[in-house]
Amino acid sequence: MALPSDDVDGSEARQVVGACYSRVKPAVVQDPKLIAFSDEISDLLGIAPEEVKRQEFVEILAGNNLLAGMDTHAACYGGHQFGHWAGQLGDGRAIALGEVVDINGRHQMLQLKGAGPTPYSRSADGLAVLRSSIREFLCSEAMHHLGVPTTRALSLVSTGEEVIRDILYDGNPRPEPGAIVCRVAPTFIRFGNFEIFAARGDHETLRQLADFTIATEFPDIDADDPDRYVALLRQVVERTADMIVEWLRVGFVHGVMNTDNMSILGLTIDYGPYGWLDNYDPNWTPNTTDAQHRRYRFGNQPAIGQWNLVQLANALFPLVEKVEPLQEALELYGRRFDSRWSEMMAKKLGLPSLEDSSDQALAEDALNVLQTVETDMTIFWRELSSVSCLESVEPLNRVQPLMRSIYDLDRITEEQKAVFIEFVENWAGRQRVLGTSEDVRRSSMDATNPKYVLRNYMAQVAIERAEQGDTSLVQEFLDLLKSPYAEQQEKDTYYALRPDWARTKTGCSQLSCSS
Repeated sequence: MALPSDDVDGSEARQVVGACYSRVKPAVVQDPKLIAFSDEISDLLGIAPEEVKRQEFVEILAGNNLLAGMDTHAACYGGHQFGHWAGQLGDGRAIALGEVVDINGRHQMLQLKGAGPTPYSRSADGLAVLRSSIREFLCSEAMHHLGVPTTRALSLVSTGEEVIRDILYDGNPRPEPGAIVCRVAPTFIRFGNFEIFAARGDHETLRQLADFTIATEFPDIDADDPDRYVALLRQVVERTADMIVEWLRVGFVHGVMNTDNMSILGLTIDYGPYGWLDNYDPNWTPNTTDAQHRRYRFGNQPAIGQWNLVQLANALFPLVEKVEPLQEALELYGRRFDSRWSEMMAKKLGLPSLEDSSDQALAEDALNVLQTVETDMTIFWRELSSVSCLESVEPLNRVQPLMRSIYDLDRITEEQKAVFIEFVENWAGRQRVLGTSEDVRRSSMDATNPKYVLRNYMAQVAIERAEQGDTSLVQEFLDLLKSPYAEQQEKDTYYALRPDWARTKTGCSQLSCSS
């Protein structure tokens, strides 16, 4: 099964009609150098690490050389950006090299991000800077090891060229080092791929895309089933709900949940102005573009997921022509999300479930405690497993591990401390009733609550050093984040409260879409 392609070759910006992709060649770069690569992904693709390091292979990862059989192309899609229809968007700087079959027999698409202009670049240059490329490379792999559905990254290559960017959109552009990330996923098809054809009334291409997606990515759906498009929506609904629950579990904020940044597979895709919660704040967004309305703030991500799914359902409507089955599929979202969220919170708390109303209240109390004072989310949850549940322990001693998660401990009031103590006493009492051994409980909770995440300041420090020619922290963080649930006591310097200098620093507290 083949999808229709653009009948015009080349990267000239244009409206592409009646085609799912355009063939385009990556731009040639001056001096490509391998900064880092994921040995796990190279193994998955059946590529020896020594091969990845060869300069001849680095030239491929930079887009300078292409292997026989590579069919380089950029996809056509549209999307809703910040709630408004934006028309044709497409792969403006991502160029797919083509598909390979991994060692497990599954197809994987290799895509170069920052490889030059495409027909969808509009007035942009199609390039990417080292700053955003480091963030994407590290976060793709970090999220995978956290257990969050995500695209992956094979390599990070510097180009030896400079790219002009206005990082804060304040009229002060400056040159930055360029880079290219090789992203890997079974498919990069997004909600927006369907939206563009529905918006144009091109129902034949829409049908071809939907049937292709079902055949290649959802083989359990009967290709001859007249209800196959509803079945497709149902699965996307469930995967999206599952993904967002995982974001909430680890404190991840995507930052730009436009429909063109929503994977049909329920993978975290397009790591732009993302961020991690340091102090727990449901209203926080890392995206400066979203600073006023905070549409994509941490606590609003579940609602935005549902809104985006409605847009996908609207795009599929011409193929179904009935509202009711699509509505029923969408209604799965709330039930799926609530179920998965309850399971997730129970695991974070070391409880078997939240079926009991008192356990539900305990979960709500935990989130309220996190907002009593400025409290580090990652450290709070990780330290909770080390709280003693023995009845003989004094309340002030029992609560001590959680005090490590408070940002300004010297200023905490007795009333605020009492909130922590009350929660811990209730939680410990519940654990005594359950009778789970401390070792078993701690092991279970530590497998759910990570010790290490890619904190915003960590990525920024790695970026600043790399821009000065020292890329060692990229590899150090890649290695650290391969085992985010392990103690790694020699790396405890990264298990600490956000440094005060990072509180308001650009790149740590806020980011723009400039990349």
